[in-house]
Amino acid sequence: MRSPTRISSPRPSHPHDGSPGVHYSNPYEELAELADPYDPDDPLGLGLASDDDDADGGGRRGDPVGSGSGSGSGSGSGSGDDDAAWSPPNHRRSSRRRRGRFKGIPLTAKALIGLLVLGLLLVLADRCAVMYSERKAEQELQKKLDLATAPNVTIHGFPFLTQVLGKDLQQVDIAVPDVAADRVSLAEVRAQAQDIRIVGDLPSSFRGATVGRMKGDVLLSFEDLSRELGASQVRFQALGPSSVRADGKLPVAGQQVSLHAQAQIRRQGDRGISTSVTDMRLDIPGIATYRPGPEPRAGLYLHKKAAKQISEDSEKARALLSVPSVAEKLGVSPAEAGQARNDDLMLGRITGSPRFVPALLAVNLVQAANDHPQLARKLGIDPTVAAALTRMKVPELTDKLELSFQLPRKAKGIKLTNIGVSPEGIRADLTGAGLSFRKTR
Repeated sequence: MRSPTRISSPRPSHPHDGSPGVHYSNPYEELAELADPYDPDDPLGLGLASDDDDADGGGRRGDPVGSGSGSGSGSGSGSGDDDAAWSPPNHRRSSRRRRGRFKGIPLTAKALIGLLVLGLLLVLADRCAVMYSERKAEQELQKKLDLATAPNVTIHGFPFLTQVLGKDLQQVDIAVPDVAADRVSLAEVRAQAQDIRIVGDLPSSFRGATVGRMKGDVLLSFEDLSRELGASQVRFQALGPSSVRADGKLPVAGQQVSLHAQAQIRRQGDRGISTSVTDMRLDIPGIATYRPGPEPRAGLYLHKKAAKQISEDSEKARALLSVPSVAEKLGVSPAEAGQARNDDLMLGRITGSPRFVPALLAVNLVQAANDHPQLARKLGIDPTVAAALTRMKVPELTDKLELSFQLPRKAKGIKLTNIGVSPEGIRADLTGAGLSFRKTR
């Protein structure tokens, strides 16, 4: 579009100072004539062109005014373009263009997209049905087995809806935490049920299910045993494939003694586990050990370190030899014992014998500690503690450590096999076949 050429105004013609023939010239108008012609589309004179001019193929950016290729003198040649009426953009044409692009997609591709969307919807519906069924199964199992917490049920197999229509589920995994079993709680019960036949229709008329076969395992953790049975700070740990070791503290007559015991694990019928405590001992640290139970192992016996100290301590050795029953058990005659009480050479010969310490370790000090409290005190044994230890009976002690549990009564048809001990606790396998579960009312 060409811009009109600016025409300078005529110079005023009038006499100056009353002198004829002399005309006045305005200097600002002369400066204006030296400037570039005014272009309304480029008022700053930077040679810029509007986007519309570029799109319509108008004058090039920076063309001087009046230099376009159109005809005419330029005084009014671009007036037709400037006076053209403005019209809004046609958005319908762009939408038709987009629809045209979609029409360009092959029919096969459209069908594949539709099938993909339909498949995703079916998968979503199938997974929603699985989650709903798992939640209902968890609620039913919690009611049937009287569980404190709901189990975790996982239904395997895809698609699930076809299994429901056939009333036959491939596999269902069940994990039940913290199952109460007599004095203790089973830390975890895991089961894998297979070949499950649904009785009734899901979800409206479901009446139960029958399980073709089932396998799993139970865990009685040592952490739970220590918490539930170890009221006296007793801790349990694995000792062998079928035995458990218990170590801890036990208060006796106001003094803490160390408790050590072993428990053998055995199966009790087809549905239970029990333990039998063996080799129990109570230690007075650094001095003596008390073994409860019947003779000959039961009694109060010195530690080897304490026996060596006695052999090197003449006062404690004379106190032992002063008790005839103890001297006899040490293999010292009454005459030698009497002489040793006053003769250091005889005492040294007796205590320095290589048989003295082993013989002293075999001496049961229960009776001596009861009959001669001063002797027990000289040996470093508190007579009150010694007397309290001797009054302890095996059933009283083993009751703190023994355990037994049975599977819940309502879990009929399930048996325990392959009972053993692992680093985590006592484990046993679960087996079952032809199990029937009915919906609770």
